[in-house]
Amino acid sequence: MQEAVASVEPMDLTLRERYDAIRQRIATAAIRAGRKPEHIMLVVVTKSATPEQIRELISYGHQDFGESRVQQLIQRAAQIDEYLIRLRELRGSATEIRWHMIGSIQRNKVRKAVELSRLIHSVDSLRLAEEIHIQSARREQPIDVLLEVNVAGEASKHGITGAAVRHVVAQLDTMVNLRVRGLMCMAPLVGGAAVASQTFERAAELFRELRQSGVGGSCFDLLSMGMSGDFEQAIAAGANIVRVGSAIIGASDIDASPESGLP
Repeated sequence: MQEAVASVEPMDLTLRERYDAIRQRIATAAIRAGRKPEHIMLVVVTKSATPEQIRELISYGHQDFGESRVQQLIQRAAQIDEYLIRLRELRGSATEIRWHMIGSIQRNKVRKAVELSRLIHSVDSLRLAEEIHIQSARREQPIDVLLEVNVAGEASKHGITGAAVRHVVAQLDTMVNLRVRGLMCMAPLVGGAAVASQTFERAAELFRELRQSGVGGSCFDLLSMGMSGDFEQAIAAGANIVRVGSAIIGASDIDASPESGLP
């Protein structure tokens, strides 16, 4: 289990209180790093959420939600689409929701991931990128993706090694149905705050090097790092997307399996 590197919100708080507390911590971390809080995107990971919790978060105006499994993304998207349709019928308008695919994708599930996702965070191989490119050709616009990097070299983690990142990003940049928007990484499962910070700083360094090289062009502008226990370290290093689940949603019996490094 990942060693906690930052406190999480007490579960005796309400969902609104936990959500507001995380948003305040994001704002504080951004200001401390000399950045604007509104430049940090919070993706609420709904893996363990109930439909009622997702609807409640939508009522606060939250738009960005992440899922780590395609099958659950399909179910969530269908539930929420139905809810938003009813809301529009009743009120005349409703918040537009953006789904993020943050987990590993099997090639036979790429089509659905492409159809439902606003941003795919977890492109961890050229082979997967090629399949996404093929499926995205059926759309009227390219799919936005992030390249998952494994800068710590952990055997248990998916992702491209730091040495290969530049080459792989250059290959993705030639795929007309993909728009490579940046990088995603996760901290090692052990090592605490110091190791997490080192990992995030190395990923941020790669991100800056790639931006300076011009690979990906002006669209290469997203760095997705940080989860419930380490998002403040990620923001300090330069993340502009954080993926927070348990610190907002709380524990759940929906899925008792390991989270594969996801929030």
